[in-house]
Amino acid sequence: MTRFFLICAVGVILTNCAAEAAPIIPSVNVEVGTAENPEQVASTLQVIAVLTLATIAPGILMMTTSFVRIVVIIGFLRNALATQNVPPNQVIVSLALFLTFYIMAPYWSQANDNGLQPYLAGQISQEEAITNVLEPMREFMFRQTREADLALFVNLSEAERPETQEDVSTFVLIPAFIISELKTAFQIGFMLYVPFIVIDMIVATTLMSMGMMMLPPVMISLPFKILLFVMIDGWHLLIQSIIVSFR
Repeated sequence: MTRFFLICAVGVILTNCAAEAAPIIPSVNVEVGTAENPEQVASTLQVIAVLTLATIAPGILMMTTSFVRIVVIIGFLRNALATQNVPPNQVIVSLALFLTFYIMAPYWSQANDNGLQPYLAGQISQEEAITNVLEPMREFMFRQTREADLALFVNLSEAERPETQEDVSTFVLIPAFIISELKTAFQIGFMLYVPFIVIDMIVATTLMSMGMMMLPPVMISLPFKILLFVMIDGWHLLIQSIIVSFR
């Protein structure tokens, strides 16, 4: 009986010590109330808009920059080499991302100088800041968009025919820019495939003439394709061609 009371006393002491040593966790309250003036409603809508833009920011980064073309071209190169997962997807995406930063740096710098910094300094309004930020991005997309693709979405939108580039809506320009980028990337990818297909055909014909029909030609042609790509400094030429294609 005495042992039981002793154990209970020790348990109470340990409980009290743990309670005293426990960190204080602040409480968080979320309240939903009624706005007292229109300014509060406008502030709430601005917060929602910022959160929405932050959510779709990766999509905006990929679809309004050079990212799509670069990723597709490098993917075509990997398939043409038949190296399966070499380079891996993470390397391809990272390379495409940093090349995108390099290509888009002048346009982002112009958007920052003309739109973001003056707005933060209180020199221009929010509407003017958005217009100044979009202007260099629209300039980049117009330079890479084909007239036929732009005309397609203008006609599908049933809007009036624009007289100048300023009359073209950004929501019409973006999808036209995307399909133009895909077409350009597929054209470059086709040109990448041709020399490697020639190597595959030569190796396959040689193996068939030697009666080695059970040996997969890919196993023999793969080292020759890698050797050819390395000897001509393929990565240097490829990256140079990609960057020049945006000028």
